[in-house]
Amino acid sequence: MAEQRMQAMPIRPENRNRYPKNWREIVAKVRERSGNRCEGSPAYPDCRAENGQPHPVTGSIVVLTTAHLDHTPENCDLENLRHWCQRCHLTYDREYHRRNAYKTRRKGKAVDMFTDQEDACHVDRL
Repeated sequence: MAEQRMQAMPIRPENRNRYPKNWREIVAKVRERSGNRCEGSPAYPDCRAENGQPHPVTGSIVVLTTAHLDHTPENCDLENLRHWCQRCHLTYDREYHRRNAYKTRRKGKAVDMFTDQEDACHVDRL
């Protein structure tokens, strides 16, 4: 079987300085520990989806990412990191993303997709 080239997930430019210079080495250690499979999250503890293969539940191609359990990029202790598929990572981060989206909307930096057209037009005229 041909080896797949593993590509690192991009880090947002504004967060790059929050990650250590040896981040790729840290990710390699997490990948080695996981056997290149999802390590299972609290919601799906038995998930072992294999990177680059169809997910056994969703059918989408698995892209493993390295998750920080405490959502703090500076904390790269291996006990704080998990190799997760999209389903496990997004489920784990759901509340964190919801809070961030709320803060962003409150700052006026995002458009609410669920505002109806009439309200959206009214807001634009203010």
